[in-house]
Amino acid sequence: MQFTNGTVQEFILLGFEVGQLQRLLILVFFTFLYMLAMAENITIITLVVLDTHLARLPMYILLSNFSWLEICYVNTTMPRMLLDLALSNKIISFSSCFLQFYIFFSLGCTECFFLSSMALDRYLAICHPLRYSQIMSPSFCYILVTASWVLGFLVTIVPVTLISQMSFCGPNVIDHFVCDPGPIMALVCPPLPEAPIISLTSVNAVVILGNIVFVVLSYGSVIVTLIKNSKKGNRVKSFSTISFHLLVVTLFYGPLAGIYVKPGEADSNVTKIVALCYTAITPFLNPMIYCLRNDQMKEALLRLWRGKAVFLKSRIDSVKKRKGRGNI
Repeated sequence: MQFTNGTVQEFILLGFEVGQLQRLLILVFFTFLYMLAMAENITIITLVVLDTHLARLPMYILLSNFSWLEICYVNTTMPRMLLDLALSNKIISFSSCFLQFYIFFSLGCTECFFLSSMALDRYLAICHPLRYSQIMSPSFCYILVTASWVLGFLVTIVPVTLISQMSFCGPNVIDHFVCDPGPIMALVCPPLPEAPIISLTSVNAVVILGNIVFVVLSYGSVIVTLIKNSKKGNRVKSFSTISFHLLVVTLFYGPLAGIYVKPGEADSNVTKIVALCYTAITPFLNPMIYCLRNDQMKEALLRLWRGKAVFLKSRIDSVKKRKGRGNI
């Protein structure tokens, strides 16, 4: 343990307090989950980028950028967690811990804004179909994407900076596998200053609760419109699409609101499980939820495979022709 002027210079990420066999099983499981999450999200980005039809549709512009966000999310926490499980190297420097805290916190806020952007897209598509193409143009989609990233990383600067300037007297053990605000604040020397706590609570409440309200109102309007105006066949199809969006929103906001908005200290094991949900499990499930019954994604995948088959066939034919000319 290192101290300078009463301040901790490094932390120990306690991680999962389990036996050697359980540690190995957790390592294998989450390594497999990490690779699948990466492969799924990279596949979505590749399909949207390579398919000219999907690349022009607002929902898929948002979805591909959302997949990039998920890739950033898992790479902020998972490699470090897997390394700690494999090597038991639990020491992290003060600056590295707060850098992870800032990126992790910012990506969470960015995802809140992304989910609101996707809710806005569905609201305009279903409640205002005649104006949808005019409002949700590709350029407006990229404005939403940029605004989500910028706001997500701006709103966290003040609370992270204030917390980093607090005095940490020790112990330097963070009861978590990631530098999360709750376990970090538990190490602060008493009495706790009010400014960092108020700043952190305000950001959590405004960003999380504000976006939850926006998402609920958007999808609530969508559901009311579908009930009033849609025919039975179209209604079932539309409800099916919206249900997948609502499932993604619930998987993210449910545990997040319980930990970061609810006042008071949560049990460390509960906090770790909740963090695993939105840092490892949700990025793995989201691509499956969005694309499992998505006909346009399936068609794009088929077009990609057909194009690849045609390309390979043309290359083989050209090689055969060159060999034939050589034999002559």
